[in-house]
Amino acid sequence: MKKKLIILLSFIGMALAGFADDVVFKASAPSQVIVGRPFQLTFSVNHSARDLRAPQFTDFDVLSGPYTSTSSSTSFVNGHRTSSYEQTYTYTLMAQRAGTFTIGPATIKVDGNDIQSNGVRIQVLPEDQETPPQPSPQGRGQGNPGGQSAQSSSSNQTSSENLFVRTIVSKTRVQEQEALLVTYKLYFANVDVAQLTNNTKLPEFTGFLKQELDQGEIQTQLEHYNGRNYQTAVLYRAVLYPQHSGDITIEPAHFEAIIRVQTRQQVRSVFDSFFETYTNVTRAVNAPKATIHVDPLPSGKPAGFSGGVGKFTISPSISQTEVQTNDAVTIKLDISGAGNMKLIKTPAVDWPEGFEPYDPKVTNNFSTTTNGVSGTKSIEYLAIPRNAGDYTIPAITFSYFDIEEKAYKTLATPEYAIHVKRGANGANGENGANGEGQVISYTHKEDIKQLGTDIRYINTKPLKITNHPSQITNYNHLWLFYAVPLVLATMILIFLRKQIKENADITRVKYKQANKVAKKRLKAAAEALKANNKDVFYAAIEQAAWTYLSDRLSIPTADLNKENISSILAQKGVSEAVIKEVMNVLSTAEFARYAPATDHAMDDLYTATTNLINNLEDQKI
Repeated sequence: MKKKLIILLSFIGMALAGFADDVVFKASAPSQVIVGRPFQLTFSVNHSARDLRAPQFTDFDVLSGPYTSTSSSTSFVNGHRTSSYEQTYTYTLMAQRAGTFTIGPATIKVDGNDIQSNGVRIQVLPEDQETPPQPSPQGRGQGNPGGQSAQSSSSNQTSSENLFVRTIVSKTRVQEQEALLVTYKLYFANVDVAQLTNNTKLPEFTGFLKQELDQGEIQTQLEHYNGRNYQTAVLYRAVLYPQHSGDITIEPAHFEAIIRVQTRQQVRSVFDSFFETYTNVTRAVNAPKATIHVDPLPSGKPAGFSGGVGKFTISPSISQTEVQTNDAVTIKLDISGAGNMKLIKTPAVDWPEGFEPYDPKVTNNFSTTTNGVSGTKSIEYLAIPRNAGDYTIPAITFSYFDIEEKAYKTLATPEYAIHVKRGANGANGENGANGEGQVISYTHKEDIKQLGTDIRYINTKPLKITNHPSQITNYNHLWLFYAVPLVLATMILIFLRKQIKENADITRVKYKQANKVAKKRLKAAAEALKANNKDVFYAAIEQAAWTYLSDRLSIPTADLNKENISSILAQKGVSEAVIKEVMNVLSTAEFARYAPATDHAMDDLYTATTNLINNLEDQKI
C-alpha cells in the first residue's frame, strides 16, 4: 500500500510539473525610463488565473492599476483546431530617482497552484535640465541648415542642439599596434528621424589598420548626455590599430539624415483641421575629428619579435617522434589570444640538416569584437627526413609585446628529439645526397634535373683492328673516336659536379632564383588583379616583395623586418631613393591587404612592386 501511494504521488507530481511547464506567467516593462515620466508594467498569463500578488514597488510610485483584461482566439488550419488565451494585469508606475533598479517577481494562482513570474530590471535616467546646455564640439558635429520648404519653427526643431553625431573613441592614448574602438553615434531629441541617406563619407583612417564591426540592424535607446535625454543610434564602429607612433588624427565623418517635420498651413476647410501635413527635410550632420596619441613600443625588442601586440598563448604539438626516412614530420603551433592577430609573423622552425622543409600551412580563425581581434592562428610545419639518425628540433620561439604588463614576452615550445630509422627500401639518404655525401636541397624540386640519365655508358673494351689495308690506312684517325668521347665525358662530369655543388648551396640557389620566383608571384598577382580578387592580389604582392628581399639579402623571412632591410640595403650601397621605394611598397602592401582600396591603387601598387624588383636587380647586392 505504501508503494502504491508513493507511485500515485509521483504521477501527481509529474502531472503538476507538466502543467507548470504549459503555464507562462511573465512580466514586461521598458528597459529604460526617465524620472518623472509614467510607464507601464504588465503581467501576463496564458491561463485563467486569480489572486495576483504584486511585488513591492520600491523606488517607484504606483499611479494606477492593476487594470485587468483578457483576450482569446480560436483558429482552424487544415482541420486542426488551435486556441490561445491571455490574461493581463497593467500598472502605471513612475520612477522616483535615477539609477538602475529591479522589480521582483509577482505570484498568481492557476488552478490552485502558485506560479511565479520573472523579475524586471529597469534603468532610470535623470530628468532633462530646464535649460539644455550646448553640446561640446568634442561630442558632436554641427547640423547644417536645410529644408527651405519647412517653416522657421521646424528649422528650430532640428537644430544642432537636438540632432548631432559624436565621435567616441575608447582610448585617446595607446601604444603602437594597440587596439582602440571608434564609434559614431547619432543623438536626437524632439526630432523625427525617418532614415539615413547613402551620402555617408567616413574618414580614410590613415595611419591605422581598420577592422569594421558588423552593425546589423540599427537599434535606438535612451541616453542621458550633457544634462539631457536623447534617443541614440550607433551608425558605425571599427577597431583601429595604430601603425606608427606620434599624434594621429581621425578626420571628420559626414552623415546625412532625413527628418520628418510638420508643415503648418492655413486651414481652408473644416476637413483640413483633422489632418496634419508633413514634409521630409535633409540634414547634413558632421562628426568631429579626434586625435590619438600613440606611444612607440619600448626599445629592447627580443630577437625574432613577431610584431604581435596584445595578450597571447601558444600550444605546440608534434605528429610523431619516431619515423622512417621519407616519412613526414608535422609540428602544429596554435597562437591564441587577442591583439593585432592579422599582423603576427609566422615563427620559423630551425630544422636539422637532412630534413626537407615545406612552406608552413597557416589557418586563421579570428573574430572582431569591441575589444579587438581575438581567436587562434594555427600553423602546421611539415618536413621530411632524408637520412637516418637522431636529431633535435630546437624550440620555436614567439615574442610579442604584452599590452597589459607593458613588457616584451617570449614564449617557447619544447625541444623535440626525433629518431629517424632507415626506410623499408634500405635507403639511407640516396634521395637526399649525391655520390660525394653532399646534401642536395629539395626545396625547389622543379629546378633539379635527373642528373643520372644525362651520362651514357662508355664502352671501355678495345677495338679489334685487322690487317686489312683500308683499315690500316685510317689507323691514325681511329684514336679520335676514343679521345673525343673521353674529353666530352670529362667536361660533362665537371659541369654536373659544379651544378650539384651549387644546388647544395641553398643560399646561392635562392639568390640566383630570386627574380624568377618573384616573377611567378607577380604573374599570380596580375591574374588576381585582372579578376579583381583583392585578397589574393595583396597576398601575392606582399609575398613576392618579402620573398624576393629574403632571397636577395640571404635572410630568412621570419628574421626579416623593415628595420634590418633598410640597414642592409644602405650597407650595400643602395641609394636612399630605392630604399624609400622598398619601404613604401612593403607598407602599402601590408596596410592595403586589410583595408579597402580602389582598382587604381591596386594598379599603382603592382607597377611600383615590378619597378622595385627591376631596380634591385640592377643593384650589386
